[in-house]
Amino acid sequence: MQELINIIENSSENSSENSRRPSEANEFAPHGASHDSVTASGARAFGVDVETFANWRWQMKHQVASRADAERILTLAGAESDGFEALQDIFQSGITPYYLMLMLPRPGSPDLPPHLHPIRLQGLPRTEELKDPLGVGDPLDEVGHSPVREVVHVYPDRVAFCVAQLCPVYCRYCFRKRRDEETGLHFNRAIIDRGIEYIASNPAIKDVLVTGGDPFIASDSALENLVARLRAIPHVEIIRFGTRTPVTLPYRVTRELAQRLAKYHPIFVNTHFNCVDELTPEARQAVANLVDAGIPVGNQSVLLRHVNDKPESMMQLLRGLLRARIRPYYLFHPHRVAGTEHLRVSIRTGINLMKKLRGNITGLAIPTYILDTPSGKVPLTPNHILREDGDDLIIEDCRGEIWREKGVVPEPLTEMTLDT
Repeated sequence: MQELINIIENSSENSSENSRRPSEANEFAPHGASHDSVTASGARAFGVDVETFANWRWQMKHQVASRADAERILTLAGAESDGFEALQDIFQSGITPYYLMLMLPRPGSPDLPPHLHPIRLQGLPRTEELKDPLGVGDPLDEVGHSPVREVVHVYPDRVAFCVAQLCPVYCRYCFRKRRDEETGLHFNRAIIDRGIEYIASNPAIKDVLVTGGDPFIASDSALENLVARLRAIPHVEIIRFGTRTPVTLPYRVTRELAQRLAKYHPIFVNTHFNCVDELTPEARQAVANLVDAGIPVGNQSVLLRHVNDKPESMMQLLRGLLRARIRPYYLFHPHRVAGTEHLRVSIRTGINLMKKLRGNITGLAIPTYILDTPSGKVPLTPNHILREDGDDLIIEDCRGEIWREKGVVPEPLTEMTLDT
């Protein structure tokens, strides 16, 4: 916690970044005019004004990390209240006040029990995390694929550059829990310098994914400096950010941040909405700030039990994403990371879900279902091919009906002789 406080206090709070006009510094505060908004209700619950509640640094400094703090806002179930103490030495807890407010009943939403609440399951520690005989610490063997510290190089043409350690919310299914045991990883100058040197010395690297932790938990200047250094490498064509701030801390994604990043196009952002309840007006504004600056936003969800594993809940999310101008990109099968057995689903569940999506929602909304392995991502798709029959292919269509496609089995001619 002390490391967090030091980083936030040194995030240019006394610099020109905080000498903005009030309309810029508090661009999310107008959400407080709606009595039932997350901003207004959160400000009341935490006893601050809306301008304070909508300040991302205040949010990070007031992360809810203990049972006592959580119980000031929520009524915790047994597995939740015991989870804070039982897991404090295994995987830290930390939830922004904004995201904690999403765990309360919202107008128009069903009042779900804690063990079925899609946001509580993602953010609150539960004693079920202690029961996972199959879970491992590094399911993707990222450490073994890191030629230099915090640069994960699996594919020839791209790397994941883990510059951050801090997050607005420590998701209980995080596959990088192992980094929780270390200190000093967040925007560590020596780590970043070595990473930049490695990327610059490898011309095959065209695509850099800046991730963490959450890389948006830094000052605008720190982020722009990092992007400028990457953009100065001639062979780096694409710079991507992996951030959950639009979901868990939308106040961080300001117009100014988006405009500063946009100076270094092409810039892409992948975020991580898992359920439709996360698509609040504040979250949609954060996404709009990016998209309006010309930064495409994609979404990577994780398939989680009782969060989004039903066709109805997944289709609600996917439609909401498109309305917010977010392109569904990946749906990850949950990693076999320690402490997540209660959230994991079967491959069959995922395949059946994908079958239900096809034909019932626009193809633009359908993500690629992915099993992530130490060797890379493997797409998982329903098998619609039943058999070959001579030159014909017998398939099952998206409605479950059998179709014969004639004359498609023979190999096409590979060469043609043209008279000239």
